[in-house]
Amino acid sequence: MKTLENIVSIQIPAKDFELARKKLQEVQKILHPYLITLTPEERKVIPKMSNRSVPFVEKVSDYAKTNPELGPAYLDVEELEIDLQSVRCLSQLTQQVQTIRSSLGDTAMLAGSEAYVASLAYYNSVKGASKLNIAGAKSIYDDLKTTL
Repeated sequence: MKTLENIVSIQIPAKDFELARKKLQEVQKILHPYLITLTPEERKVIPKMSNRSVPFVEKVSDYAKTNPELGPAYLDVEELEIDLQSVRCLSQLTQQVQTIRSSLGDTAMLAGSEAYVASLAYYNSVKGASKLNIAGAKSIYDDLKTTL
């Protein structure tokens, strides 16, 4: 009889899960005063700095500090530097979080896939047993097919 390949076979101990959850809450609490939540409309309409525009913004910041007379009177060069430093810090945190998020998502996806494939194998076996009128199979099959 063929067995299903099982790549993910992890059980995170409750104490480790709880510790990780608490640490994530701590990070969220620490950063909360500094973070902003944009609406979908705001995300859509604001000009966005990308990896390609970072060198431009860095050069502008340098030039604006050394040649402030060339900028518009309303430009706050100190605020530009604060924003640029914020981007640098937040980008580092974002990269770390994205790495964790990606691994969490991949692991959950694979574990879910394995659980789903195993469930389909059981379902198909029960379906076959139901067609053969094996005792108890029909009621299980009827119940399962309503959720599939």
